[in-house]
Amino acid sequence: MRRLVVGAVYGLLFSVAPAFAQAPAQSATPPVAGTPAPPAPFPQGAKVAFVNLQIVAAESVEGRAAQTKVAALTTEKQNQIAERTKAFQGQQQKLQTSGGVMSEQARLQLERDIERQGVDLERFQQDAQSELSQLQQELQAEFERNLFPILQRLSAEKGLHLLFSAADAGLIWAAEGLDLTAEAIKALDAGAAPAAAPPQP
Repeated sequence: MRRLVVGAVYGLLFSVAPAFAQAPAQSATPPVAGTPAPPAPFPQGAKVAFVNLQIVAAESVEGRAAQTKVAALTTEKQNQIAERTKAFQGQQQKLQTSGGVMSEQARLQLERDIERQGVDLERFQQDAQSELSQLQQELQAEFERNLFPILQRLSAEKGLHLLFSAADAGLIWAAEGLDLTAEAIKALDAGAAPAAAPPQP
């Protein structure tokens, strides 16, 4: 189960982090009006269930907080890169417009400054991406530490033999009551996972 969850959560929880040339992603899903229907009851005696990890990551308090942190850092780095890029382009423009009337020494110095700024800008972009990746990994690890015990506890409570990640399992159809997503979100938002129930005979 761990392998499935790790692969899915990483791609879903941190999808708010775009390339630095883009704006932070916004949710395209409009809020649903009205009162949601109560979840279907879990089928008596079922030994298999599934969880939609995308929904857990998108709707849980911890998942939303993690996305906010990643989006904030992305925006901060985008703004810093934009400022550095503007300064770099200003120097390039200065060389194009004034290079012909400068002394050879001044022009060579400006060219060296532009080359150095270009290298610094590239390094800054690489460092920014590394910092963002590090934050994503830390948030992912924390999310997994909190989520896995909850999924294990739900599986034990219901006497499951298998708990699938809906997206990774390629789920086409399942009885509605087998979806434990809402229960997982509720337990995750409640804080620490309760002690696991004793295994079913």
